[in-house]
Amino acid sequence: MGMTVVLSAQKVGVEIDGVTILSGVDLELHAGEVLALVGPNGAGKSTLLSVLSGDVSPTDGAVLLGERELGTFRHLELARERAVLTQENQLSFPFTVAEVVLMGRSPWARTPAFEDDEAAASESMIAMDVEHLGARRFTSLSGGEKARVSLARVLAQRTAIVLLDEPTAALDLRHQEEVMRAVRVLAANGTAVLVVVHDLSLAAAYADRIVMVAGGTTVAAGSPIEVLTEERVSSVYGLPVEITTHNGKPVVLPHRPQN
Repeated sequence: MGMTVVLSAQKVGVEIDGVTILSGVDLELHAGEVLALVGPNGAGKSTLLSVLSGDVSPTDGAVLLGERELGTFRHLELARERAVLTQENQLSFPFTVAEVVLMGRSPWARTPAFEDDEAAASESMIAMDVEHLGARRFTSLSGGEKARVSLARVLAQRTAIVLLDEPTAALDLRHQEEVMRAVRVLAANGTAVLVVVHDLSLAAAYADRIVMVAGGTTVAAGSPIEVLTEERVSSVYGLPVEITTHNGKPVVLPHRPQN
């Protein structure tokens, strides 16, 4: 795993309409790693991802892309540095899947990288198992298909940093695994990937490090085995759990009543 810090949050706080959403958040994302952001609903994960992407400005603290403050980047400049998948993947116009994926190449228009458009789009569609949907209208797809096409668009952007907000949420078991394997391939090629994941066992299986957020602040950061302890997970999620290991990775099992 590379140790070059490519994106960092330093004492980041966000206040919206007088309500504190984030407070004193520190986070570092390294080149060549998968960093999973986990935490219960309402913890501030999506807001933190929006701050890290530059879509939301922090009320306090700073976000650095490399050694430069994120807010100093122009929109197009930022789009060539990082790609973002949000939870809102809807399009109201009937573009084809191939057209939607090619939208990921728009930051590279009028640059030499423009020549890579077709190859980048094709590779990302294959990686997300959507190449057979190329001629279909995006509006006609199922929720899971839309999620995979939207991720293919992000991958086609070919940036050094990729930020993904719940990319597996609408997917079946097979495609959850395929998405996370694709994320690991990105990291193996030097990309820094931050991914918001609700499934703690899935996060543990694929992430190099985990940052756990609760109540708008970071409560733990480290390897999956360090962060996902029975005491911490039970406390943060308000649910007793048992944690076992499989291939050295934590597997989180909620305590369920016996039938």
